[in-house]
Amino acid sequence: MDQKILFITVIFNLIIWIYLLVFRGKFWLADQQLLSTSETEIENREHWPSIYVIIPARNEEKLLGITLNSLLNQDYLGRLKIILVDDHSKDNTVNIANFLAQQGHNYTKLEVISAVDLPSGWTGKLWAINQGINYAKKQIPAPDYFLLTDADIEHFSTNIRQLVVKAEKENLALVSLMVKLQCETIAEKLMIPAFVFFFQKLYPFKWVNNPGNTTAAAAGGCILIRHQNLDEVGGIEVIKNALIDDCALAKAVQQKSTNKKIWLGLTNETRSRRSYPDLMSIWNMVARTAFTQLNYSPFLLVVTVIGMKLVYLIPSLGIILGVILGWWPVVAIALLARLLIFLAYLPIIRFYRLSPIYAMSLPTVALIYILITIDSAWRHWRGRGGYWKGRVYTSIF
Repeated sequence: MDQKILFITVIFNLIIWIYLLVFRGKFWLADQQLLSTSETEIENREHWPSIYVIIPARNEEKLLGITLNSLLNQDYLGRLKIILVDDHSKDNTVNIANFLAQQGHNYTKLEVISAVDLPSGWTGKLWAINQGINYAKKQIPAPDYFLLTDADIEHFSTNIRQLVVKAEKENLALVSLMVKLQCETIAEKLMIPAFVFFFQKLYPFKWVNNPGNTTAAAAGGCILIRHQNLDEVGGIEVIKNALIDDCALAKAVQQKSTNKKIWLGLTNETRSRRSYPDLMSIWNMVARTAFTQLNYSPFLLVVTVIGMKLVYLIPSLGIILGVILGWWPVVAIALLARLLIFLAYLPIIRFYRLSPIYAMSLPTVALIYILITIDSAWRHWRGRGGYWKGRVYTSIF
């Protein structure tokens, strides 16, 4: 490679990273977090809205004992009901849920219903959620809010209270948490912080939380939405075929609801209990929707792959070639860009309480994500895209 071309390339890369750190909503700071509710706020609140928690569950026997109990034991002063919708589980999901529903006073809190057969044009998760919501709407009185959550989420004891206070205090139509993902195995430590980092870069949380900005996003593991606003956008049916359903719902609220205010943040307390013991399990999780994020566009795939290489791999290439060939100005610029990458990645590494050494891994991890994105497209073209728990969604219907 010509020295001049490489020098221009690393300069361009440095400009990109300066832009990302300064002008893209400061996404990398990981500072949009749900704060604990103070006792003063609890004492001053006379009315607590009613909440119906909707949980779609398909083959979740390993986690339900922990995750359901975290909801049954919520420190919430308002009316709280939990609807678990069994999505044709083939394990002991229903038996475990029914057993928990019969313990103590849980029969007044937890109900288990079964999803009917999946109709054409729906994803399984959204069909289950829709049935849970329709069931809740028939109750008297109807709920003020729906909490849409996954069966693998362990909610902190005051999580619902914190979400409600946030929504009521700021008059939000939707509040969502990017729950803390499990990060214990080597594969998780390498890949999970990057997954959150890339999501924040794609949807800067400060932009999402700014009513004047058109960026809309949510995290499907924990979404609190007002009943009224969900009805205004047309209910879950308007996103019935969306594989990235959380962001689709947030976009619908922003575009169709009278109250367009949404909020998305991180939490240290509410977390996913789903584990990813090896690289392949994380690979499959990301590959399920990576090409969907690109709207199944070959053009966007090529642009994304080239862009990812330019953003994340050029500094390392510049350092290696610069040292080998003695191009020291190239080395200096590339080292500066590499430092910015380290600084940008460090906050999410600290959020996950990992050693700063992991902040050095982002270029390597980015390369893996590039390969996963290519594989996601390949799976789609072979008719295996969107595979999840025995179902294949080859496209957006």
